[in-house]
Amino acid sequence: MLARLLRFTYLVQFLTGSLLGVWGLAKWIPNWDATSIALIVFAGLGWIVFWQAVVIGMTMFRSRAAGPLGPWLQAMWGEFIAALLIFGLRMPWTTSNPGILMATDLPPSGQNALPVLLVHGFLSNHRVWDKVVLALREAGHTVLSVDLEPLFTSIDDYAPQIERAVASLSAATGATKVALLGHSMGGLVIRAWLRAHGAQKAAKIITLGTPHLGTQARQWLTTPNGAQTKWQSAWLSELTHAEAPSTRNLMQLAITRHDNIVHPQRQQVLDGAGVTEFSGMGHLQMCLSDEVITWLRSQLAAPDVNINIEQNKLHSRQIPTRKPTT
Repeated sequence: MLARLLRFTYLVQFLTGSLLGVWGLAKWIPNWDATSIALIVFAGLGWIVFWQAVVIGMTMFRSRAAGPLGPWLQAMWGEFIAALLIFGLRMPWTTSNPGILMATDLPPSGQNALPVLLVHGFLSNHRVWDKVVLALREAGHTVLSVDLEPLFTSIDDYAPQIERAVASLSAATGATKVALLGHSMGGLVIRAWLRAHGAQKAAKIITLGTPHLGTQARQWLTTPNGAQTKWQSAWLSELTHAEAPSTRNLMQLAITRHDNIVHPQRQQVLDGAGVTEFSGMGHLQMCLSDEVITWLRSQLAAPDVNINIEQNKLHSRQIPTRKPTT
């Protein structure tokens, strides 16, 4: 569904840009040739890229954290490239979910690595995980990326889908427990599944850029799952109070100081969960970052579930775990 929606959106943008190109050529170049046609096509594609830049620029404004300007500019450029790659070249053109993908190599330890379930965020699909999937399979992990549908529903409605995916992954690998990795809203989907089905089948929970306390970012769509991710929403408060300390001990949270979608960024922590802060990267870029992927592989390989606070080499800073305000 998302792929079709994105293709339709880009078609409208392309036609709009092309019509502007036609208008410009008709005004300035009376005799058209092959070069003119190429310019019209270029105008349509340029219009799509232009709006990608506008959206990224608008969202990055709120991510300007105190500190050096350089990392923020780095995050802005990286997020723009990530948006072009993921939203422009990957997610719109997928036709089907590949399902369970077996490991392509043995883990360094020589022992079976944890199977991993990947859960994307709002207005995304499994293609957001392409680079992560490749890296995890090379590290010996069998992976499964879900496609959450319908797009606009309560986060709780996704819990049965996660339960089925966990069961499929366990059946395919023989593992009694799996690791679950969620980006953005995907982390909340995993927590909703934990509330509905318990943590008995979860070995580790890892989230990237998840609005655990909600986001103050302006929401252009009024949807049930969008309302649930608003800053300190009643749904988030109920979810937080329903979690046992033993469940939190399974969790490792990654946040980025320059998150352009989930802010305030450094408030997205949960009492009892480990937290790692990255910098110089945006919200979507976390799924492409080599630093984040290296961190993910180390977390999945670590014998101890909760490794407290860690530092990343890219402008990271330690922040304490603490009880969230409600």
